[in-house]
Amino acid sequence: MVKSDHQGARSCARDLIVQSLYQIQIAGHDEAEVRIQFRERTEYQGADHDYYNKVLSEICYHWKSLEKSMEQYLDRPIEQLDPVEKGILMLGLYELKALPELPFKVVINESVNLAKRFGAIDGHKYINAVLDRAVKEIRSKD
Repeated sequence: MVKSDHQGARSCARDLIVQSLYQIQIAGHDEAEVRIQFRERTEYQGADHDYYNKVLSEICYHWKSLEKSMEQYLDRPIEQLDPVEKGILMLGLYELKALPELPFKVVINESVNLAKRFGAIDGHKYINAVLDRAVKEIRSKD
């Protein structure tokens, strides 16, 4: 039971991370502003706070390098990505690169689920394809 609660809290944190990244891209808010806004949301109570804070901070800090890394796996210019898809890919790539203890299948599955919830119709297929290309290089030993 604890494991599923932890997984639920981690999934909730991922939801909030993607929504936070969307706010950063669309509204131009900085990380600190977004963090304050999201702490006030009810969903935040069920989230893994440490994971949310750490991963959001790391993605914001490594934004440019994650974008550069992402470009090699895309079939279009990064500027043409939907902000939701970009946020999901930023999270997925960060998890693949920086959190090797997370099984790549979990990262891809969570990313696809995020795209189904927040993305455009069939956006989850694109997320799956991009992360599948990325995982072959990033986690080639898994």
